[in-house]
Amino acid sequence: MASQASNQQAGTRRTALIAVALALGMLGLGFASVPLYRLFCQVTGFGGTTQRASEAQYEKASAAQQEPGRPLARTFSVRFDSNMASGMPWQFYPEKKRMSVDAGGRSMAIFVAKNLSDKPVTGRAVFNVTPAQAGAYFNKIQCFCFTEQTLKPGQQVRMPVLYYIDPAILNDPDNKDTQEITLSYTFYPVEKPADGS
Repeated sequence: MASQASNQQAGTRRTALIAVALALGMLGLGFASVPLYRLFCQVTGFGGTTQRASEAQYEKASAAQQEPGRPLARTFSVRFDSNMASGMPWQFYPEKKRMSVDAGGRSMAIFVAKNLSDKPVTGRAVFNVTPAQAGAYFNKIQCFCFTEQTLKPGQQVRMPVLYYIDPAILNDPDNKDTQEITLSYTFYPVEKPADGS
């Protein structure tokens, strides 16, 4: 009888330990899910996430476009969209709302931001591309969205986005009908800037 109670207590402890281990594992996975999802989106372009590229990567993609047997270049219409989150006291817009861009050609778009408040405001831009399947081929070399932006009261700035559409998009059957790509930004206020000011 005592051994049966002892075995039952051991089984209860084992079950409790397994439950605690599972709960801790799920908690850890919950904390890791956002960075893992962000990494997944950046690698695959899932959900319209654009790619970040260097000048060297652009040069390599451009050189590959020149190889014999590659599909002929195609022109895309790139549309620019700008939005402000609630509580963001800025004016924000693209200088040009639309550009024609050849696959493999480097282009630059300029966005204008102005702080309409009477105090410094820090913002961070989040972005996406539609159609979502084009995100894997939309590469940004330089962008104001890579860092937080702080504007003094009344300050207006011009912010460039240097980008290219990877020519590999021409070989993707999911993008064969893609003619227009929209790059959309939304600026959010940053309560505590990264530099601690």
